[in-house]
Amino acid sequence: MSIRNKFDAELKELHSAIIKMGAAVEEAIGLSVKALMTRDAELAKSVIENDKKINEMNGAIGSSALKIMLCQQPVASDLRAVSTALRMVGEIERMGDQAADICSIVLRMCEEGCQTDPAFIPRMAEIARRMVRGCIDSFVRTDLELAKVIIETDNEMDELFIESRQELIDLIKTNAAVADQAIYLMMIAKYFEKIGDYAENVASWVIFSVTGNYKGNFLI
Repeated sequence: MSIRNKFDAELKELHSAIIKMGAAVEEAIGLSVKALMTRDAELAKSVIENDKKINEMNGAIGSSALKIMLCQQPVASDLRAVSTALRMVGEIERMGDQAADICSIVLRMCEEGCQTDPAFIPRMAEIARRMVRGCIDSFVRTDLELAKVIIETDNEMDELFIESRQELIDLIKTNAAVADQAIYLMMIAKYFEKIGDYAENVASWVIFSVTGNYKGNFLI
């Protein structure tokens, strides 16, 4: 096998691993929402436990990417593809962290018997899942138009977060007894908003991989 063919094969494996990791994160987000809406403590615990596997995927992909750069001596365009993959998996891994964080809050809510479920929760959850799925699809298909749609969708997520924050502030003002629940829900809303930010960054990296221009936020 030629050096070029070997590089292409290894890059293809790297992309497949990223797609698999993205699917795992999308599933984690979906399960975290289900655990939240049903107050399923066992499901929440399983999402937290499975986040370790996502972290392991991140580490394995990072090692593979570094190996490619060190052993295959990629040219400039190849180096951009590999470095983009490294950046993307970091963003995807952080999305998984947010799903686990949501489930940590769910466990507290289960212990305290919290029942309040504002309408914005399923709305934010749906946008988050749509953005995660979309940014991964844009990567798989090198679809710059879809990547741009995901970036624009983050504005919708940001606006909904602002609305949810005000709704929870008003709730606390009218019923101080649910203050703790409102704070938990505020944290969950913020986690969804951050998932949107990370999905936006993945989409920005997709655009960078093709054009060399990056307009994301470099969030950590």
